[in-house]
Amino acid sequence: MNDSERAAPVDEAELSSLLGGADRDGRAVRVTGGNTLAGMGARPAVDLEILTTTIAGIIDFEPDDLTVAVLAGTRLSELATTLAERRQMLPFDAPLATNATVGGTLAAGWRGPRRHIYGPPRDWVIGSHVVLADGTVARAGGMVVKNVAGYDLSRLYVGSFGTLSVLVRANLKTLALPERTRAFFAALPDGSLEPTIAQLRDLRVVPAAAFWFDGFSAADDRPTGDDGRLAIFLEGSTALVDRAGLELRSALGRGGVPAAHVLDNRAPAALERIVDAYVSALGQRSISYRIGSLPSEAIATAEAAAECARRFELRHERIVDLMNGDTILRVSELDVRRLAACMNDFDDALHRALPNAIVIACEHPDRDTLQLWGREPGAIATMRALKHRFDPNNVLNPGRFVGGI
Repeated sequence: MNDSERAAPVDEAELSSLLGGADRDGRAVRVTGGNTLAGMGARPAVDLEILTTTIAGIIDFEPDDLTVAVLAGTRLSELATTLAERRQMLPFDAPLATNATVGGTLAAGWRGPRRHIYGPPRDWVIGSHVVLADGTVARAGGMVVKNVAGYDLSRLYVGSFGTLSVLVRANLKTLALPERTRAFFAALPDGSLEPTIAQLRDLRVVPAAAFWFDGFSAADDRPTGDDGRLAIFLEGSTALVDRAGLELRSALGRGGVPAAHVLDNRAPAALERIVDAYVSALGQRSISYRIGSLPSEAIATAEAAAECARRFELRHERIVDLMNGDTILRVSELDVRRLAACMNDFDDALHRALPNAIVIACEHPDRDTLQLWGREPGAIATMRALKHRFDPNNVLNPGRFVGGI
């Protein structure tokens, strides 16, 4: 058996049989959904790749109860369309939603730019069906939103990158779709960045999302200023968004920003375009990092990352999530060989300055030599113990996750 062998089970029973056989035979398995976050984590050789996109569909939607049950291979875009028909949503904000799957998004523990308001995807999981490494089917939670005494196993699987189990079904709570989403785009004149961000922190209505850009024209190709550009999103009732929009315009003016371009109907698509840019790669000649910090320290973190890129004379672009503190840094070279010559030295220098930087997009063949997950978390011993407990033969996505888990 070689790394190219694939299987696409159509249901839980077939998946259970495949995993049970692999566990008995000591075969390593890679679990793949929509492959939209393939740039995260190592890609060691395996014996079998299991595709989950064939286990798909919405199997139970209770709009009055604000709950939905969905199979793991279901595309986020399909789920969003179904929920929107009943004016509901799930705020997952994952890249490339047309191809991204529910299972893959949850496995990656993706942290979207609206999580400061809605929380991360794991907060929306109320139940799950998974298949463990030995083929055992395990179920947790249900279809009722309630407080749970004890440990919620459904949430344990979220963010484990498929190293503990393979998600088959997720039961999720939903929420009402905002009546209005409005986006404001503004070029920043020289010297306006810091005073404008200070004004944004004092807004009475917290933006649903707010970004500062330096480069990344694929995310937003509107005119830029000497201090970059902003994109700010407001959500809520029409009356709230109208009132908050007036306050925002005044805040921008006080910060030294003369004008803003406004989008209404196309605002949700504009937000998707920005999130898609997080994981956009320039072929094999770029590396994209996600660097977390406090929102108050985000611009300083972005500048520290850029300074590191300048030392190695690498092209660099940045998106800063002003609400959550994330910096997306993409470094690139015009020639793949030039990137290869310095990528490891740069990666070392970046992690000395910003130890929690993780790689979220890289197609370079030598990417596994990078510090893909940054420094190990304090809970790494517990994580390794959980891996051994759930997958003692190290079958599921071996070596993919932090610390070689």
